[in-house]
Amino acid sequence: MVSKTPFSLLLDSWPTFCANIDAFMEELGLTSHSLICDHVAIRVNQLSLANQLKTHVHEYGKIISENMINGRPILIIKLNQSLQLNHLIIDYLELPFPSHKRYPIEGWEHIELVFPSHAKDCQTLSHELQQAIPTLAPVIANQTAIQVKMSSPKGEKERLANPTIAFKKNNVCIKIHPHHIHTIISSESEA
Repeated sequence: MVSKTPFSLLLDSWPTFCANIDAFMEELGLTSHSLICDHVAIRVNQLSLANQLKTHVHEYGKIISENMINGRPILIIKLNQSLQLNHLIIDYLELPFPSHKRYPIEGWEHIELVFPSHAKDCQTLSHELQQAIPTLAPVIANQTAIQVKMSSPKGEKERLANPTIAFKKNNVCIKIHPHHIHTIISSESEA
C-alpha cells in the first residue's frame, strides 16, 4: 500500500471544506457577487508537518514567495493544478508556518476573496464592502454570531497596503482583501 503525502491527505478533506465554505458564503450574501478567490490557506500546529509540506511542495506546486509576516515564514505556492470550489478556481495556496497560536483544526482554514478597491485601511474597505454588499452591514456591526476581524498583514518586502476583513463562524473563515495575492507578491520586488 502506498502511503499518502501530507498534501494528498489534505485533498481528502477538500469536499467537506468546500461545502462549509459554500454554505458560509451563502450566509454572508457573497455568492451572488463575482469575487475572485485568489488563494486558500491551510493551518498546521506542528513544525514537522509544515516542513513536510514544504519538502514535498514539488508534488503539487512551486513556492513563489517565502516571506516573514508577524514573525513567521509564510509560503505562497502556485499550484500545478487549480483547485475548484463551486464556481471559484483557486491557483494559489498559503502555507503559514506554526506560531504560538494553536488551531483547533489542522488543515484547510480559510479562503481569501478579492474585492477590487484602492482602500489603504480596513475602515475604508469595510465602508466600500457594505455599500456593495449590504448583507455584510449587520455582520460588520457585530449584530450576528459571525466574528469579524480587521487587520493589515504585511510582509517585510511588501509595498502595497492590503487591508483584510475576516469573517469566521464554526471554524470556517472567509477573508476579503482588495489586491490579488499575485499583485501583492509583485509589489515585493518594487523599489
